[in-house]
Amino acid sequence: MAFLPELILLAGALALFVICLGESRAGQARLAALATALATTVACAFCLGQEAVLFDGAYRVDLFSQALKLVLACGFTLVALLSGQLTDILDEIKPEYFLLLTISVSGLLMLVSCVDIITLVVALELSSFPLYLLVPMRREREGQRVQMESAIKYIMFGVAANGIMFFGMSYLYGLTGTTSLPQMMVKLQPVIHSPLAITGLAMTFCGLYYKLAVFPFHFWTPDVYQGASNETAGLIASLPKVGAVAVLVRFVSLASPDNQTIANLLACLAAASMFYGNLIALVQKDLKRLLGFSGIAHAGYALIGFVTLDGTGYAAALYYIVGYLFMVLACFVVICKVSRDGVNVSMEELAGLHRRSPLLALTLLVGIFALAGIPPFVGFMGKLTLLSAALAKGYLALVIIAVVNAAIAIYYYLCVVREACFRDAGDQPPIRLDWPTRALCVLLITGILALGIVPGRVINTLSASIPCVSQPLPQTPPPLTAALKQNP
Repeated sequence: MAFLPELILLAGALALFVICLGESRAGQARLAALATALATTVACAFCLGQEAVLFDGAYRVDLFSQALKLVLACGFTLVALLSGQLTDILDEIKPEYFLLLTISVSGLLMLVSCVDIITLVVALELSSFPLYLLVPMRREREGQRVQMESAIKYIMFGVAANGIMFFGMSYLYGLTGTTSLPQMMVKLQPVIHSPLAITGLAMTFCGLYYKLAVFPFHFWTPDVYQGASNETAGLIASLPKVGAVAVLVRFVSLASPDNQTIANLLACLAAASMFYGNLIALVQKDLKRLLGFSGIAHAGYALIGFVTLDGTGYAAALYYIVGYLFMVLACFVVICKVSRDGVNVSMEELAGLHRRSPLLALTLLVGIFALAGIPPFVGFMGKLTLLSAALAKGYLALVIIAVVNAAIAIYYYLCVVREACFRDAGDQPPIRLDWPTRALCVLLITGILALGIVPGRVINTLSASIPCVSQPLPQTPPPLTAALKQNP
């Protein structure tokens, strides 16, 4: 039962593989993916209280992993609803699109339960490689093959970041002699302030910085967002970031709470990401590129929680990235529906959206105001919890930098609002929405409001789950072969 969500996802991926063997089965593939997402969400909710250690201690099921699996499963359902028409993807490869989507999510679900470096790397690659294939799965147009360039950049930056991460992991293994993160946490403490340990941790963070689009591992973000199809960009902008923050919690927890070198490194990267993302976003006209640079800034906001090096900050970072999942998907559902034939959407194309589709306009307003940090949406409460945790640890300068960046971001977010609500639609036709899109809009608006108005239950659950990260593995009986040798 502890492994039930993963089993359902793997069964769904197998069913999608069988569907891919036929032809003209895009509708069946979409239904199978949506059914798998819903079944996984129900299984994650059912298994929320499960606790188990599997695969000789390499895989742990606890409150931390199960809460994040529920978030990822809900996000998978939202992305499956978002990936309805897939107008910019050829019909013959749409079943493969849903297959790769399901495989990537299964890797993310496994990622949050891995407490061993080896299994963690396997799960990380399982979640990443399908995304590398999804980016170029976009219909070619006359004189336009930007999706190929984006895919190459995505792969090359990913390979470089993973190489640096693996090198850092080798340092940690050399210092501790173990690949188990709970054992590594204990054995690393006597040497945690040594240059080698700090170098190993800093290099290990790099692969997760790449997933989060943290400066200076951010260069792929705007190009991939612009080159990938709208639905694929929405996927890349949301779910992998939740998994990256979860794994970053496990690795940052290896550092002691008084390790100022790691804290200062994280603070510098957070400030650089916020300034770079927000300042470059000021001049963007393509909506996906704007969200790409905005995502870099929001990765910097999330890093503020890690600067504290304690459970309060980690819980605040997790809460913020969960809210960001809903906020960014609300913007991408508008992009997918405003887009004509799957092409990218410029700011001017939002003109008169409040008349062309009031529900889409409301969804965009809620998502944009939440990203800007305006109450009562989740973006405001997320920033408040992050800044409160940082201020409690004395990082006043970083808090001031974050507030300044939030003020900068309001300008380009209000530019989006101006186009959607105060421009004339001209001769652009109304936008008709099907029932899955209407349901998706309602779910996203409800989630953003609920997380912002009544955040207590989510924050308390995440705070209660943080001690599970540093909890040692229970003593397990020896394997059967060892027992037989001891008692023939």
